[in-house]
Amino acid sequence: AGFDWADASGPRAKVDEELQELDRAGSEGDASRLESELGDLLFSVVNLARHLDVDPETALRRANNRFAARYRHVERALAARGLTMDTAGVGLLDQLWAAAKAENP
Repeated sequence: AGFDWADASGPRAKVDEELQELDRAGSEGDASRLESELGDLLFSVVNLARHLDVDPETALRRANNRFAARYRHVERALAARGLTMDTAGVGLLDQLWAAAKAENP
């Protein structure tokens, strides 16, 4: 119908706008509005993906797989140290996550 941006800069700016609206809704503590703004953000990210010629479902599925692989990497590294997620400090978790991310970009 012609109601679209010419390039990816339009939906990218919309993502920023929706993030700001989500932050405002979160600070106000209105759960219904927070859900609404999160929905708008997700919609905007999908629209950005379309403009970047990226299939959003595939991108999300692959991101989930990367996250799971990195999480398992952190768990293994902690187990090798005799630690768990609950007993490791945030600093160590961040360090192990960075190593996992470098190994599985």
